[in-house]
Amino acid sequence: MNINVKNPDRYIKINGYSVPVRACSAVVVGSGAAGFGCAYALYESGVPVENTAMISEGRKMGTSRNTGSDKQTYYKLAADDSAVAMAKDMAEAGSMHGDLAYVEAVNSLRGFHRLTAIGVPFPHDEYGAYTGYRTDHDTAGRATSCGPLTSKYMTEALEREVTSKNIPFYDRTRAVRIITENGAVKGLIALSEYDVTSENEHGYAIFETQNIVLAVGGPSVIYESTVYPESQTCALGLAFEAGAEGANLTESQYGLASVSPRWNVSGSYQQVLPRYISTNEDGSDAREFLADYIDSPESILGAIFRKGYEWPFSPARVKSEDGYLSSAADLAVFSEKCKGRRVFLDFLHNPSELLVNGRADLSAAGEEAYSYLVNCGSLGETPIERLAEMNTPAIELYASFGVDLYSEPLEIAVSAQHCNGGVAVDKWYDSDTHGLFVIGEAAGVFGVQRPGGSALNSTQVGSIRAAEAIAHRLKQKQNNDHLIVSESDVALLGIGTDTLTFDDVYAKRMSFARRMTESCSFLRRPSEINALIDSVKAELDGFYRYSAADTRALRELYIYRDVLVTQLMMLSSVSAYIAEGGLSRGSYLITDSSTESILASDAPVTDTAFADKVGKVRLITNGGFNTETYFEPVRPVPETAHWFEKVYYAYRNGEIFSK
Repeated sequence: MNINVKNPDRYIKINGYSVPVRACSAVVVGSGAAGFGCAYALYESGVPVENTAMISEGRKMGTSRNTGSDKQTYYKLAADDSAVAMAKDMAEAGSMHGDLAYVEAVNSLRGFHRLTAIGVPFPHDEYGAYTGYRTDHDTAGRATSCGPLTSKYMTEALEREVTSKNIPFYDRTRAVRIITENGAVKGLIALSEYDVTSENEHGYAIFETQNIVLAVGGPSVIYESTVYPESQTCALGLAFEAGAEGANLTESQYGLASVSPRWNVSGSYQQVLPRYISTNEDGSDAREFLADYIDSPESILGAIFRKGYEWPFSPARVKSEDGYLSSAADLAVFSEKCKGRRVFLDFLHNPSELLVNGRADLSAAGEEAYSYLVNCGSLGETPIERLAEMNTPAIELYASFGVDLYSEPLEIAVSAQHCNGGVAVDKWYDSDTHGLFVIGEAAGVFGVQRPGGSALNSTQVGSIRAAEAIAHRLKQKQNNDHLIVSESDVALLGIGTDTLTFDDVYAKRMSFARRMTESCSFLRRPSEINALIDSVKAELDGFYRYSAADTRALRELYIYRDVLVTQLMMLSSVSAYIAEGGLSRGSYLITDSSTESILASDAPVTDTAFADKVGKVRLITNGGFNTETYFEPVRPVPETAHWFEKVYYAYRNGEIFSK
């Protein structure tokens, strides 16, 4: 990518540093499908290139470019469909505002066809129809895919458009603080390698703007076990410290993923019926283990197969009156990990439950799995043969990471994959900190569950809507020219008395990530959550005592603080939900019991009482770090029978941009 940057407009002195200030109409933070999508949409909306800036901690570091699945899905309106029906499907599981669901649905084709127009290779038939398939939580076959790397293709295509427009782009630039005044955005502080000088050793930079688009992805490093790429770091704390509320931070998605590389093992990876094995830490004592937790061969094979299209862990899919279900496999994997063992998918050998006289009998997997394998033409003797027949790119994907599924098993764990909540936004993706727009996974638009691929749709819908709103404000000259960043607006980290190296800070961060995985991931432990809240608060309250040994340590210190703020907001949301009587739902199970006890008990009781509410949380920093939580009623899907002339008048007069 050709890097185009803007010279500073002026310099201000902060703590002895000479810090450059660049005035911008809009700043986009993040370089994934959402970030590049918004920068491109700002250009399309008429915002002058020279007044726009993109900043990124690393152009190739985010989730969009570094993640996928066996067949990564994009969710949109189908040919014979309606936006109202799609919105209702998206909101059906509860705790999702109907107006946001409708915005995501009705704008889905705008985002999708913009992608096809710039070369994203979504498949169509000889008539030009983009046919689809049914994904999870979908009733109308709205899913489509470019294969395992759909989001990567999207990001690369959007990047080409941004590059060709010469939009200023600041790579290797970490956003560290949003400056506000009277509840509105005033600017952004960053650490930028472009601005390192003898008078500014850490590369502090200020972007003076009243429109920030936060496209930084989800809370990627708040957990130890995560499928987010290692290169992505957390930045939701920027919004929370700027006064924006969080929405539905109780709701995340967890599932089985490979450890290295970090990748979802969904779809065909499970449907070809691999063998689940565990070993000692050194790889010895390899043995199958699912039979230790699941009581029948039919249930074991059914659980493996259904993990393909029931990939996220769900308490409703652990057990029923008829036996064990797909999410029992997640609990079994987690239990083995708790015993200090490593867990693998073995594609070279069949599960013992599938063998009859030493050979695979695919009919033993049940009618559903057998019919699927027959229809796919995947009848090979071993799982790897069946995978090659069903989805060769799924094998090639791991080969590109140096993992040969033909010769070695694949290590897995139950991992955090997606946060359905995030920063609370309105229908234009503006937060309650005016001018702070939040898009992509960082935006808290989804509820308890979401259709597969809806997150990729959201990156494009949010990017277009935020850009339109910003362009309207600029055309109407709604910004306040008197909001000028000064020295008094800036408080810097890393200048305390307790000096930390990068390794020191990283170790602290990982300690909290480990506790988060143990107490508040897909298993929520009420007895441990409040104790972790107290620890996080104590660390944040004393944070200004830390000094950074060098620039690398300083960057890590800002990341660590962001992680702690995000953990506090999520933990507080979960604690409030449990205190109000909330039960297991979505992709988490609230319990202090062991996994063995859970599997031996009756089916977990799941919650529907909170389906008509969205959990909200706000950070309070007066005299220490605290939070305020509350639940607001879900807004319905809006009526759509609008009279054309009224819509035309509201559009021409800008009334559509009102809150």
